[in-house]
Amino acid sequence: MDKMLNIALPKGRLGEKVYAMFETAGFECPSIREPGRKLIFENEAAGVRYFWVKPSDVAIYVERGAADIGVAGKDILLEYEPDVYELHDLGIGKCRMAVAAKKDFRDNRARTLRVATKFANIALKYYNSIGRDIDIIHLNGSIELAPILGLSDVIVDIVETGATLKENDLVVYEEIVPISARLIANKAAYRFKTDAVNELVQKIKNL
Repeated sequence: MDKMLNIALPKGRLGEKVYAMFETAGFECPSIREPGRKLIFENEAAGVRYFWVKPSDVAIYVERGAADIGVAGKDILLEYEPDVYELHDLGIGKCRMAVAAKKDFRDNRARTLRVATKFANIALKYYNSIGRDIDIIHLNGSIELAPILGLSDVIVDIVETGATLKENDLVVYEEIVPISARLIANKAAYRFKTDAVNELVQKIKNL
């Protein structure tokens, strides 16, 4: 059986921050910092093999066992509910899932609320919890446009600084849940590589 820990990292700034944490914790792989288009990097001495994947795909690689562990945003875990272990909140990539609307928005509970979002599952769960009927409008980008153009009453989206909302005359109406990067593990891999995974988690926690 493969003794190396297979680690899925999210491409982009967050992944670079995450790799820096792993590196500091003693799981370095110098070739990852070399320029180029390679996606897989390994360091046998440290017992790690890293690969870059699209952030929203990390949980799929981990759930299906192509990766033993990975780092995914809490938004992805809540939205897609992958069958994985959530081991640790890394405390980076912090933002929040929120309901935003135009400044003059008032919720008329006599009619169905139109909600534009790419996080349909999170939105449905939230509004079910407060007993509100909604109509989900599934969008993949530029979600701020929906209330401005009258497509929706509100949006449910990730808010980091709030600058994009402000520029489009929208305000946070309700906060749903805080979001940050989480270390996750494949359930079978965790059973077979418990010591290696726990050692890594402990060293990350000690940073």
